[in-house]
Amino acid sequence: MSALPWLLVAVPLGGGALLAPGGRRADRYAPAVGLALATATLGLAAAAAVVRPEVGVPLFADVDAGLRVDGLSAVLVVTVAAVTLAVLGYAAGQRDPGRDGARFHGLMLLFAGSMLVTVTATTLPPLLMAWEVMGAASWALIGFRRHEPHRVRAADTAFLTTRAADLGLYVAAGAAVAGGAGSLRLDALATAGTPWLHVLTAGVVVSALGKSAQLPFSFWLSRAMQGPSPVSALLHSATMVAAGAYLLLRLHPVLAATGWAEPLVAWAGAATALVLGVVAAAQSDLKQLLAASTCAQVGFMVLAAGTAGVAGGTAHLVAHAAVKAGLFLAAGAWLTALGTQQLTALRGAARSYPLVGAAFTASALALAGLAPLSLWATKDEILAAARATGTAHGTALYAVGLTAAAVSAVYSVRALRYVLPPPADDATRYDTERRRG
Repeated sequence: MSALPWLLVAVPLGGGALLAPGGRRADRYAPAVGLALATATLGLAAAAAVVRPEVGVPLFADVDAGLRVDGLSAVLVVTVAAVTLAVLGYAAGQRDPGRDGARFHGLMLLFAGSMLVTVTATTLPPLLMAWEVMGAASWALIGFRRHEPHRVRAADTAFLTTRAADLGLYVAAGAAVAGGAGSLRLDALATAGTPWLHVLTAGVVVSALGKSAQLPFSFWLSRAMQGPSPVSALLHSATMVAAGAYLLLRLHPVLAATGWAEPLVAWAGAATALVLGVVAAAQSDLKQLLAASTCAQVGFMVLAAGTAGVAGGTAHLVAHAAVKAGLFLAAGAWLTALGTQQLTALRGAARSYPLVGAAFTASALALAGLAPLSLWATKDEILAAARATGTAHGTALYAVGLTAAAVSAVYSVRALRYVLPPPADDATRYDTERRRG
């Protein structure tokens, strides 16, 4: 079974690398090939989650490139693979994005494969490599329709912002070497000597907050909405923005070792959850509402990383991935059918598309934190971890987090207020607005 981790990452990465440059001749077969590779990846992820393998190969003196599926990464690899399969299935059914299907499906597989390396990496070298591929793939996917300048500008903004923050991970690697953190294993980083431990931690925190679009880096995620809907669904749920939160959860011992990083990370997450939640509630564009809500919900994961709530943060990451993928795919279906993503023009859309409407409603209620749905339980676990610190700091975090949870109900219900069936006297207005959209 030692080959299982390599196969898990090689199937999407290798398949994507071969498919992306396939050109027009490969476009016809790209959806079927992409689905087959995503299905195989899901099967490998499920097997790896059961077997829990670990492998490593030497790169240079005392430094290995290692992959491992353990208790934390097991749920993540299955989540990433499952969401990727669902998103590619949606893209194939919608025939989106058209004739460039080979490039699109190849890039999506590369994007997902780099996330799989990120969550299974046991040492810094493969993590850095995957971090780079993820950033490059996201840039290519956000600006996929490269003949439209505004989409290219949005991709450039997202890429430059995250790349600037990503430099922190290189600073962290250098500090780990200087601080004597062994073979650059992630589980040995907390043993780095001072002052290098603090430099290392600062680099990790900056990189993670940038990747996950947390304050002050959150502005790039709204620009990423210029990408095709399947890209938004994958980026906002199981890849990219989830990567930074996962890294903080994985490296919680490093945060705890410094004394200052835990409260900094916790407050960054709590502030983002509240501020971006308010931003989401003020949006008139459905995809922009969902984008801001992604920042806010990832804020809960970051809050968990800063309060030792690793289990709750991981559960929230998985639950949010499922919920947000459903919301973005529903929004994409309405955009394709009605030609608009403005909330006012989507009034009553669930009436004309009941299956999509039912899926959107269930996902939005979960996002709102309605009991007994998934995000209600995970938010409760995160808030309990914040309060369990037993300090004034923990009580304040709990209060901010609780307020952010209430705000999430506001923007979720606001979206539902538009898309659910309107009263009878609104039927004429709905039909008029739909034709305008």
